[in-house]
Amino acid sequence: MMSHGFKRSEFDSCVYIKFVDGSPIYLLLYVDDMLIAAKSKKEITTLKKLLSSEFEMKDLGAAKKILGMEIIRDRNSSLLFLSQQSYIKKVLHRFNMHDAKSVSTPIAPHFKLSALQCASTDEDFEYMSRVPYSSAVGSLMYAMVCSRPDLSYAMSLVSRYMANPGKEHWKAVQWIFRYLRGTTNACLKFGRTDKGLTGYVDSDFAADLDKRRSLTGYVFTIGGCAVS
Repeated sequence: MMSHGFKRSEFDSCVYIKFVDGSPIYLLLYVDDMLIAAKSKKEITTLKKLLSSEFEMKDLGAAKKILGMEIIRDRNSSLLFLSQQSYIKKVLHRFNMHDAKSVSTPIAPHFKLSALQCASTDEDFEYMSRVPYSSAVGSLMYAMVCSRPDLSYAMSLVSRYMANPGKEHWKAVQWIFRYLRGTTNACLKFGRTDKGLTGYVDSDFAADLDKRRSLTGYVFTIGGCAVS
Protein backbone atom coordinates (compact mmCIF):
# COMPACT_ATOMS: atom_id res chain seq x y z
CA MET A 1 0.00 0.00 0.00
CA MET A 2 1.43 3.36 -1.06
CA SER A 3 0.52 6.69 0.53
CA HIS A 4 1.18 10.25 -0.56
CA GLY A 5 0.77 13.51 1.34
CA PHE A 6 -1.01 16.69 0.27
CA LYS A 7 -1.82 20.05 1.83
CA ARG A 8 -5.06 21.92 1.10
CA SER A 9 -6.64 24.65 3.25
CA GLU A 10 -10.38 24.21 2.66
CA PHE A 11 -11.01 20.60 3.71
CA ASP A 12 -12.59 19.40 6.96
CA SER A 13 -11.95 15.94 8.38
CA CYS A 14 -13.32 12.89 6.57
CA VAL A 15 -12.44 9.64 4.83
CA TYR A 16 -13.33 8.63 1.29
CA ILE A 17 -13.03 5.14 -0.18
CA LYS A 18 -13.29 4.47 -3.90
CA PHE A 19 -12.95 1.10 -5.62
CA VAL A 20 -11.19 0.83 -8.98
CA ASP A 21 -11.26 -2.65 -10.52
CA GLY A 22 -12.06 -4.06 -7.10
CA SER A 23 -9.07 -2.37 -5.43
CA PRO A 24 -9.69 0.38 -2.84
CA ILE A 25 -8.24 3.89 -2.90
CA TYR A 26 -8.31 5.66 0.48
CA LEU A 27 -8.37 9.44 0.74
CA LEU A 28 -8.10 10.80 4.27
CA LEU A 29 -8.59 14.49 5.06
CA TYR A 30 -8.01 16.49 8.21
CA VAL A 31 -8.21 20.28 7.86
CA ASP A 32 -5.35 21.04 5.41
CA ASP A 33 -3.65 17.63 5.51
CA MET A 34 -4.49 14.79 3.13
CA LEU A 35 -3.28 11.22 2.65
CA ILE A 36 -3.95 9.06 -0.40
CA ALA A 37 -3.29 5.33 -0.12
CA ALA A 38 -3.71 2.59 -2.72
CA LYS A 39 -1.99 -0.54 -3.97
CA SER A 40 -1.38 1.01 -7.39
CA LYS A 41 0.89 4.03 -7.79
CA LYS A 42 -0.83 4.66 -11.14
CA GLU A 43 -4.19 5.12 -9.41
CA ILE A 44 -2.62 7.53 -6.91
CA THR A 45 -1.14 9.59 -9.75
CA THR A 46 -4.49 9.68 -11.57
CA LEU A 47 -6.32 10.83 -8.44
CA LYS A 48 -3.69 13.50 -7.69
CA LYS A 49 -4.07 14.93 -11.18
CA LEU A 50 -7.85 14.98 -10.82
CA LEU A 51 -7.71 16.78 -7.46
CA SER A 52 -5.06 19.25 -8.65
CA SER A 53 -7.27 20.22 -11.59
CA GLU A 54 -10.01 21.30 -9.16
CA PHE A 55 -8.06 22.61 -6.15
CA GLU A 56 -4.83 24.44 -5.47
CA MET A 57 -2.74 21.79 -3.76
CA LYS A 58 0.84 21.05 -2.78
CA ASP A 59 2.15 17.55 -3.46
CA LEU A 60 4.51 16.49 -0.65
CA GLY A 61 5.37 13.13 -2.20
CA ALA A 62 5.47 9.87 -0.27
CA ALA A 63 3.93 10.41 3.17
CA LYS A 64 6.50 10.83 5.93
CA LYS A 65 4.51 12.69 8.56
CA ILE A 66 0.85 13.34 9.31
CA LEU A 67 -0.69 15.11 12.33
CA GLY A 68 2.41 14.68 14.49
CA MET A 69 2.90 11.04 13.51
CA GLU A 70 6.02 9.93 11.66
CA ILE A 71 5.67 7.27 8.96
CA ILE A 72 8.80 5.15 8.45
CA ARG A 73 9.05 2.44 5.80
CA ASP A 74 11.35 -0.54 5.41
CA ARG A 75 10.38 -1.65 1.92
CA ASN A 76 12.94 -4.48 1.83
CA SER A 77 11.20 -6.10 4.80
CA SER A 78 7.69 -4.90 3.86
CA LEU A 79 7.36 -3.10 7.19
CA LEU A 80 5.81 0.23 8.11
CA PHE A 81 6.36 1.97 11.44
CA LEU A 82 4.11 4.62 12.97
CA SER A 83 5.90 6.74 15.56
CA GLN A 84 5.31 9.89 17.62
CA GLN A 85 8.85 10.25 18.88
CA SER A 86 9.13 13.97 18.02
CA TYR A 87 5.68 14.76 19.45
CA ILE A 88 6.42 12.93 22.70
CA LYS A 89 9.74 14.75 23.12
CA LYS A 90 7.97 18.10 22.65
CA VAL A 91 5.31 17.16 25.21
CA LEU A 92 7.96 16.09 27.74
CA HIS A 93 9.69 19.47 27.36
CA ARG A 94 6.39 21.36 27.54
CA PHE A 95 5.60 19.87 30.94
CA ASN A 96 9.22 19.94 32.15
CA MET A 97 9.49 16.15 32.32
CA HIS A 98 12.27 15.67 29.76
CA ASP A 99 14.87 15.09 32.48
CA ALA A 100 12.66 13.02 34.77
CA LYS A 101 13.78 9.58 35.89
CA SER A 102 12.16 6.97 33.63
CA VAL A 103 10.01 4.07 34.86
CA SER A 104 9.14 0.77 33.19
CA THR A 105 5.33 0.69 33.50
CA PRO A 106 2.59 3.16 32.41
CA ILE A 107 1.10 3.12 35.92
CA ALA A 108 2.26 1.56 39.20
CA PRO A 109 0.22 -0.68 41.56
CA HIS A 110 0.63 1.78 44.45
CA PHE A 111 -1.63 4.30 42.68
CA LYS A 112 -5.07 3.67 44.16
CA LEU A 113 -6.88 6.62 42.61
CA SER A 114 -10.30 7.64 43.85
CA ALA A 115 -12.56 10.66 44.24
CA LEU A 116 -11.52 10.88 47.89
CA GLN A 117 -8.17 12.24 46.67
CA CYS A 118 -9.74 15.15 44.77
CA ALA A 119 -8.85 18.66 45.93
CA SER A 120 -10.91 19.55 49.00
CA THR A 121 -8.98 22.16 51.02
CA ASP A 122 -7.96 25.71 50.15
CA GLU A 123 -4.36 24.54 50.10
CA ASP A 124 -5.23 21.77 47.64
CA PHE A 125 -7.17 24.08 45.34
CA GLU A 126 -4.39 26.66 45.41
CA TYR A 127 -1.77 24.01 44.58
CA MET A 128 -3.80 22.39 41.77
CA SER A 129 -4.59 25.80 40.23
CA ARG A 130 -0.91 25.93 39.24
CA VAL A 131 -0.94 22.41 37.77
CA PRO A 132 -1.72 22.01 34.01
CA TYR A 133 -3.66 18.80 34.64
CA SER A 134 -6.20 19.01 31.80
CA SER A 135 -3.60 20.08 29.25
CA ALA A 136 -1.24 17.28 30.28
CA VAL A 137 -3.95 14.61 30.13
CA GLY A 138 -5.08 15.89 26.72
CA SER A 139 -1.54 15.76 25.34
CA LEU A 140 -1.07 12.22 26.64
CA MET A 141 -4.46 11.19 25.28
CA TYR A 142 -3.44 12.19 21.76
CA ALA A 143 -0.36 9.96 21.94
CA MET A 144 -2.50 7.10 23.26
CA VAL A 145 -5.05 7.38 20.44
CA CYS A 146 -2.48 7.63 17.63
CA SER A 147 0.39 5.29 18.42
CA ARG A 148 0.61 4.37 22.10
CA PRO A 149 -2.21 1.97 23.08
CA ASP A 150 0.01 0.88 25.99
CA LEU A 151 -1.13 4.07 27.76
CA SER A 152 -4.84 3.20 27.54
CA TYR A 153 -5.39 1.83 31.03
CA ALA A 154 -3.36 4.53 32.75
CA MET A 155 -5.20 7.23 30.80
CA SER A 156 -8.57 5.74 31.70
CA LEU A 157 -7.62 6.25 35.36
CA VAL A 158 -6.28 9.81 35.31
CA SER A 159 -8.97 11.12 32.93
CA ARG A 160 -11.73 10.36 35.45
CA TYR A 161 -10.70 13.29 37.61
CA MET A 162 -10.44 16.09 35.05
CA ALA A 163 -13.09 18.19 36.83
CA ASN A 164 -11.34 18.29 40.19
CA PRO A 165 -7.95 16.54 40.27
CA GLY A 166 -5.88 16.20 43.40
CA LYS A 167 -2.19 15.90 44.17
CA GLU A 168 -2.19 12.10 43.94
CA HIS A 169 -3.87 12.24 40.54
CA TRP A 170 -1.19 14.64 39.34
CA LYS A 171 1.52 12.29 40.62
CA ALA A 172 -0.04 9.54 38.49
CA VAL A 173 0.08 11.79 35.41
CA GLN A 174 3.74 12.57 36.12
CA TRP A 175 4.38 8.82 36.37
CA ILE A 176 2.95 8.38 32.85
CA PHE A 177 5.31 11.10 31.63
CA ARG A 178 8.21 9.25 33.25
CA TYR A 179 7.15 6.08 31.44
CA LEU A 180 7.12 7.96 28.12
CA ARG A 181 10.54 9.37 28.98
CA GLY A 182 11.94 5.84 28.87
CA THR A 183 9.88 4.59 25.90
CA THR A 184 10.05 7.57 23.52
CA ASN A 185 11.17 5.33 20.65
CA ALA A 186 8.28 2.85 20.98
CA CYS A 187 6.11 2.65 17.87
CA LEU A 188 3.54 0.57 16.02
CA LYS A 189 4.93 -1.91 13.48
CA PHE A 190 2.79 -3.05 10.58
CA GLY A 191 3.85 -5.85 8.25
CA ARG A 192 2.55 -8.39 5.82
CA THR A 193 1.27 -11.46 7.65
CA ASP A 194 -1.48 -14.04 7.27
CA LYS A 195 -3.16 -12.84 10.45
CA GLY A 196 -6.45 -11.06 9.98
CA LEU A 197 -8.45 -9.10 12.53
CA THR A 198 -7.94 -10.52 16.02
CA GLY A 199 -9.52 -9.29 19.24
CA TYR A 200 -8.73 -9.79 22.91
CA VAL A 201 -11.00 -8.80 25.81
CA ASP A 202 -10.54 -8.93 29.56
CA SER A 203 -11.88 -7.24 32.69
CA ASP A 204 -10.91 -6.67 36.29
CA PHE A 205 -13.17 -7.35 39.25
CA ALA A 206 -14.80 -4.19 40.58
CA ALA A 207 -11.50 -2.30 40.74
CA ASP A 208 -13.17 1.12 40.45
CA LEU A 209 -12.82 2.41 44.01
CA ASP A 210 -15.55 5.04 43.58
CA LYS A 211 -18.42 3.04 42.01
CA ARG A 212 -17.24 -0.55 42.48
CA ARG A 213 -17.59 -1.25 38.78
CA SER A 214 -15.44 -3.56 36.70
CA LEU A 215 -13.31 -2.14 33.92
CA THR A 216 -13.33 -3.93 30.58
CA GLY A 217 -10.27 -3.70 28.39
CA TYR A 218 -9.83 -4.76 24.78
CA VAL A 219 -7.30 -4.71 21.97
CA PHE A 220 -7.84 -5.49 18.30
CA THR A 221 -4.93 -6.27 16.02
CA ILE A 222 -4.41 -6.60 12.27
CA GLY A 223 -1.29 -8.36 11.11
CA GLY A 224 -0.18 -8.67 14.71
CA CYS A 225 -0.24 -4.87 15.35
CA ALA A 226 -2.73 -3.03 17.54
CA VAL A 227 -5.23 -0.85 15.66
CA SER A 228 -7.83 -0.28 18.40
